[in-house]
Amino acid sequence: MKILVTGGAGFIASNIVDAYIKLGHSVSVIDNLSTGREENLNPQARFHELDIRDAPAVKRLFAEGGFDVVNHHAAQMDVRRSVADPVFDASVNILGVLTLLESAVASGVRRVIFASSGGAIYGEQDFFPADESHPTRPISPYGVAKLATEQYLYYYRTVHGLGSVCLRYANVFGPRQNPEGEAGVVAIFASRMLKKEQPVINGDGTQTRDYVYVADVVRANVLALGYKGSGIFNVGTGVETDVNRLFNSLRSATGAACQERHAEAKLGEQMRSVLDNSWIRKELGWAPAVSLDEGIAATVEFFRNRETHGA
Repeated sequence: MKILVTGGAGFIASNIVDAYIKLGHSVSVIDNLSTGREENLNPQARFHELDIRDAPAVKRLFAEGGFDVVNHHAAQMDVRRSVADPVFDASVNILGVLTLLESAVASGVRRVIFASSGGAIYGEQDFFPADESHPTRPISPYGVAKLATEQYLYYYRTVHGLGSVCLRYANVFGPRQNPEGEAGVVAIFASRMLKKEQPVINGDGTQTRDYVYVADVVRANVLALGYKGSGIFNVGTGVETDVNRLFNSLRSATGAACQERHAEAKLGEQMRSVLDNSWIRKELGWAPAVSLDEGIAATVEFFRNRETHGA
C-alpha cells in the first residue's frame, strides 16, 4: 500500500511510520518540523518538509504520490495555544485538514485514518468510562477542531466516497514524546526526574486520565488499515490513573529522590477522563497490551538513554 503519514516526524506518527514500513508498505511523510524531530524520521520513508496549509505543494504531492491511504497526525496540538489563538489553531487543524481532504479526493485516495481525541472531544464526562455515544462538548478550540474534522470526514465519506477511520486517543505516552511542551505529563515528569529536577503537580493531583502506551496506539493504526468499514473508535485502556499515582510510579522507575510538590490547579482543567474501548475490541480486535507500569519503564529507559547520549 502507498501511505502518506502527516506529522510523521512527531511522537506518535513516527512510531506508526516505522510499523507501516516494517509491514512492507511504501510510506511518505509530510512534516514542517515545527514540533517534529528529524531524528524520528525513518530513513526508508520519503520525507517532504512542507506545511499542510500550503495548498499548491500539497496538491502536487498528492497528484504525484498516488497514495492509497492518508494517516493524518499533523496538528497544532497545544490546547492552551488553541485557547490563546483560536484563529491559528483553526488554520492548521481545520483549513489544513480541508487542504488534505480536497487533494485526497482529487487524487483518488481510498481511506483516511485520523488521529482524533477522546478527552478533548467529550469534555467533562457524564459517565465513566465514556463510549463513542457520549455527548461531545469540547471546551477548547483544539477539541472543536477535532470534532469538526470528524464531521468533515463524514461529509467526504457521504458525498465523495472517501472512507475514514477516526481514532479518539486517550492520553498517549511513550518513547519520543516531547518533554518540553505543556502536554505529555509522563515525558515531562520522567525527563525532569532523570535530570534531578523537581516536577510540579498541578492542583491536588487527584485528576485522572486514561494513559495508553504508544505501541498500543500504533497497533490500532495498523488494524485500521485493514478495516473494511468506516467509523469512530476510542483508543484507551478504560483505566483511570490519577497524577499522584503517576508521579509515584515514575519516581520509582527513575530512582528519583524528589517529593510530591503541588501548585495551583490549571484553570478549566478536566478532572476525570477515561475511555471505553468495547467498540474497537469488537470491530478491530484491538485491546491494550502494555500495562501502565510496563510503559513507564520503557519510557524512562528511552529518556535515560537520551540523557546519557546527549540527544
